[in-house]
Amino acid sequence: MVTNEDNFFSAILIIAILIGIVLAYFIITILRYHRRYINLQKERIHAEIIIQENERKRIATDLHDSIGPLLSSVKLQINSIDVANSEDQRVINNAGKHLDEIIGSMREISYNLLPNTLQRKGLIEAMREFIANVKNRHSTSINLYLKDDIELAPEKEIHVFRIIQEIIHNTLKHARAKNLQLGFGIENGELLILTKDDGVGFDPEKSKRNSEGFGLKSIESRVDILKGQLNIQSAPGDGASYFIKIPL
Repeated sequence: MVTNEDNFFSAILIIAILIGIVLAYFIITILRYHRRYINLQKERIHAEIIIQENERKRIATDLHDSIGPLLSSVKLQINSIDVANSEDQRVINNAGKHLDEIIGSMREISYNLLPNTLQRKGLIEAMREFIANVKNRHSTSINLYLKDDIELAPEKEIHVFRIIQEIIHNTLKHARAKNLQLGFGIENGELLILTKDDGVGFDPEKSKRNSEGFGLKSIESRVDILKGQLNIQSAPGDGASYFIKIPL
């Protein structure tokens, strides 16, 4: 015989099940929208990176093909000026020196935008050349360990190069490191990249949330584009290590 007490507990059980179903529905919906939001963010960043690379290529080409020859022509014209007055000659000499500095800065900007060595000789030589240029301008010791037989598709090379550029830039700008180690190798069909510095370190998650974290987001996005894996190990006062795996 069904009592009122049985009916009461049955009603409570049904209500509890309904509440559980509603809560589960809302949790699943929230998780679904969260995943969709993350995917949209990734797609937006990926699109920005592609646009950025195309714009870098366009600007670098304009600098090389238009502004570069124009500045060289101006330099030739300045050097061809013949003056008798020593003061005028001093002004012309100073103008020539400033023009040389402008041409040098323009070449450096053009190289950072699109390294021609990367296109002509590939990733390895581009990395060696880039690090040599950095070492000429900074006191941080940078050691590069790699194998010469590393070959990647051109569309992968530019992303790997930008990743290393960003890591070195972050190290020089924020880490105050004395030494930076960079290692490249291939294992089980994957490109392995390991970097380690002895700088001040940082909190990776905290850095991603502030304006200085754009570089980290760019690294993450490029690794994601390459369907790779990124592991950052760092803490304040403990240096920083990046471990990256990218399928070939």
